[in-house]
Amino acid sequence: MPHIPHATLSTTQISVINESTVLTDNDLAAAVVALQQQVTNDFRPIWGLDAELKMIPQGTPPPAGTWWLAILDDSDQAGALGYHDLTSDGLPMGKVFAASDLIFGTSWSVTASHELLEMLADPNINLTAFVQDGDTTGTLYAYEVCDACENDSFGYKINDILVSDFVYPAWFENFRTEGSTQFDRMNQIQNPLELLAGGYIGTFDVTRGSGWQQLTAEKTPVDLRHRGQVGTRRERRSVPRHKWLQSLPQRKITSNAQHYRQHVQTILRPKQAA
Repeated sequence: MPHIPHATLSTTQISVINESTVLTDNDLAAAVVALQQQVTNDFRPIWGLDAELKMIPQGTPPPAGTWWLAILDDSDQAGALGYHDLTSDGLPMGKVFAASDLIFGTSWSVTASHELLEMLADPNINLTAFVQDGDTTGTLYAYEVCDACENDSFGYKINDILVSDFVYPAWFENFRTEGSTQFDRMNQIQNPLELLAGGYIGTFDVTRGSGWQQLTAEKTPVDLRHRGQVGTRRERRSVPRHKWLQSLPQRKITSNAQHYRQHVQTILRPKQAA
């Protein structure tokens, strides 16, 4: 596959903001180096999308006009601090819930990679691929580039940091045949629209009009992680964009973060003393 010259691309500026209580700035800095390499070396040549990442330490305001990748503990923290659906400038943002990953036993760096690549591929969370199976029937597939192969076991390492596998554009092209081309970065998918173990994709039956549903590889009921926490891309895709909320100004978020950490410490003290 031919590579796209860097000079022909516009480069999105993304601030990776650390507001997690379970990750240090050093933890995040190492991951940002790996994520930058993934975008530049692996993702850009395939998708024609580029970004420059900048790690923002705790309590530091990000540059104006940048997209945000906010590293938080969980969706409760996101609400408490004021990180909503868009940046304070009304630009795209993604959220990574690091503490939730620890609870579920998954890798926060894979989640960060996942959210970053999907934000680049579909920043407005409104792109779909349409598979028509009749004159008036068909299914929309959400244009999410990591969901089909999101399980940590399918990821790969960059500088000893685990990052997410991602699909190629051919994955959304249902005219492709088995093994006819490469469908994902790690070459683990053999067919278009195929879901690996643990994978899923949002679908919308345009005939039934039943809203967005999660199709899983296991064909089992959707579990808590697949339901999508408030603020995740899965949850936001089902919310009309005019109802999306803009984040607070960063100085207000920083103030809220200080109060949040004090609240967390107040809760933890009795447990530590026990």
